Amino acid sequence: MALGKVQVNNLNLGQGDIAAIERHFLYVGRAGAVGEESQLFSVNAQTDLEDALADSSLRDQVIAAQLNAGQNWTAAVYPLADGEDVFEAIDRANEVQSFESVVFCDVSNTAEEITAKHDYLFSLQASLGRFVSGLVAVAGIDAATQTWAAYEAAQVALVAGLANHLIIPVPQLHGNNVGVLAGRLCSYSVSIADSPMRVATGSVLGLGSAPVDSAEKPLELATLNTLATARFSVPQWYPDFEGTYWGDGSTLDAAGGDYQYIENIRVVHKASREVRILAIRRIGNRALNSTPNSIELNKAYFMKPLRNMSKSTTILGNLFPGDITPPKDGDIEIVWPTNKSVVIYMVVRPYNSPKSITVNIMLDLSSI
Repeated sequence: MALGKVQVNNLNLGQGDIAAIERHFLYVGRAGAVGEESQLFSVNAQTDLEDALADSSLRDQVIAAQLNAGQNWTAAVYPLADGEDVFEAIDRANEVQSFESVVFCDVSNTAEEITAKHDYLFSLQASLGRFVSGLVAVAGIDAATQTWAAYEAAQVALVAGLANHLIIPVPQLHGNNVGVLAGRLCSYSVSIADSPMRVATGSVLGLGSAPVDSAEKPLELATLNTLATARFSVPQWYPDFEGTYWGDGSTLDAAGGDYQYIENIRVVHKASREVRILAIRRIGNRALNSTPNSIELNKAYFMKPLRNMSKSTTILGNLFPGDITPPKDGDIEIVWPTNKSVVIYMVVRPYNSPKSITVNIMLDLSSI
């Protein structure tokens, strides 16, 4: 060797944090004024929405969301111009920000409209690698012409036969229901793995006036049960228990599907977003190879998001579980179908959560 050389390289091992987009929703709906049309507004818990947005159904939903989400809430709002294509608007919004979910604030009146929204959201996985769900407003009752029985029949028929697992249909019974649910899902006081049904989250806030039908009959739990059984997401209350709460965040997944409830979609989507970034960093990297040592090291590498999601906390003897249960041996497998491609299988296990509780009380008269 003629001359000595020293070279120092700073290596990037990809050990940093991945930006989270959970609880950051996009609200789209018809603008209340021409001056705000076709613009993307960033809002948060401190934004004066009555001043920032013109009076409209869109603003009503965003106000309800802000109230129910509480501290540290952020969102984006895109007021649509008359005749503007909602999917093109979402495309433009996605050029600037990323979103966990899209809240469609204008009422969808047909099954075709609902399916089109699902198909568009699903296409974002292919086009942008983004995993996005959608809350879709559907009509509330027409108090001038509909009885509750007629309304129930119309709504059940609307979604009958649909298999759209990324869509949560929300009847606008009180006028701002989709905003209330969206805010409840964005609260930092609970996990993304919690159902909006969780009573300990507290009563919903700012729900609009209670509806009546054409015969002046008020909304009853029987109607809410019919709608919930048909896969709509609706509020509910409990007799002799103060407050109004929420039912399931039901999706339009097919019977027997894994994604019938929003909390299951949210944890899988969160894992998918983070694992995707880790996979990108391994493209063309010989650190991932078919040797046994590499496979074991990369199992730990790709399992990192699931380990982070499973972290629980115990305070004063009370366990606050993580988003999912801790991964087990065998929950990840790395397979090399060819020498240029890798297939990775991962298991995500949510915690069980009681949505129906039965208490059996027995009387002991043996001492009598």
